[in-house]
Amino acid sequence: MDKFLQLTLTGLTSGAVYALVALGFVLIYKSSDVINFAQGEFLLIGAYLAYFFLGQLGVHWSIGVILTIIVAAAMGVIIERLVLRPLIGEPIISVIMVTIGLASLLKAIVGGIWGTNPQVFPAFIPKNEVHIFNAVVTTDKLWAIVIALAFLVIFTLFFRYNKEGVAMRAVADDQQAALSVGISVQKIFAWAWSIAAITAAVAGIIVANVLEVSPNLSGVGLRVFPVVILGGLDSIPGALVGAAIIGLLEAYAGGYVGDGSLAQVISYIVLVIILMIRPYGLFGKEIIERV
Repeated sequence: MDKFLQLTLTGLTSGAVYALVALGFVLIYKSSDVINFAQGEFLLIGAYLAYFFLGQLGVHWSIGVILTIIVAAAMGVIIERLVLRPLIGEPIISVIMVTIGLASLLKAIVGGIWGTNPQVFPAFIPKNEVHIFNAVVTTDKLWAIVIALAFLVIFTLFFRYNKEGVAMRAVADDQQAALSVGISVQKIFAWAWSIAAITAAVAGIIVANVLEVSPNLSGVGLRVFPVVILGGLDSIPGALVGAAIIGLLEAYAGGYVGDGSLAQVISYIVLVIILMIRPYGLFGKEIIERV
């Protein structure tokens, strides 16, 4: 029972990170129909920006986190304006290939500036041990869950009550109708990319605080793809549920199977099964085309 509880907390920690990255993934898809394969690199940039501000410049962690979020948001807007906006109306495969190329470019930029060796992150979230029903878990993992939930609540309120958030929902439902009532779709695209970069950067800070800063962090992006397929590409609640399921499955597979190899592929096994039996995901909108 103790091992089960410990694995559950570990899985929920991973799920919290996946949820943040998946949120940006879904936002971009909902607002612009673009599948962003560079979302993992957004997380990587966030982790290294935090390392730069906290570890190399030595600023206080609160200022460093704020600066990281500001730079990440600006990066999202610049990428949308210079890279994605010129591709509006182009075939979807062209846009997908551009995001794949963008992922390689961002990873190369990180390697060129900070190198490819792992760096020790100046952890600012405490790592004290906490005993929960005889299970031992460090406080940084508990804080990771709390921080992720807090951001998800903030964005939920943003989409429900904020003017820009409501406009994003309108664009996601029907771009032409949104244009007809005076909503700037291009502005909403910029909002979507900036929020996606912010959520990924926060996830990068959490992962770096728990582990270390390494170019391998970008691999989280591919681990998130099964999450959004499971929950539904256009469903924010689905992204949260999918993240929890995938995080728990990886933790249980790694804890009970033994060698950990199943934990590396369990999410992709789920991906294949979901695509076979429910390609729109658990909460995705099923689109029926009649000829």
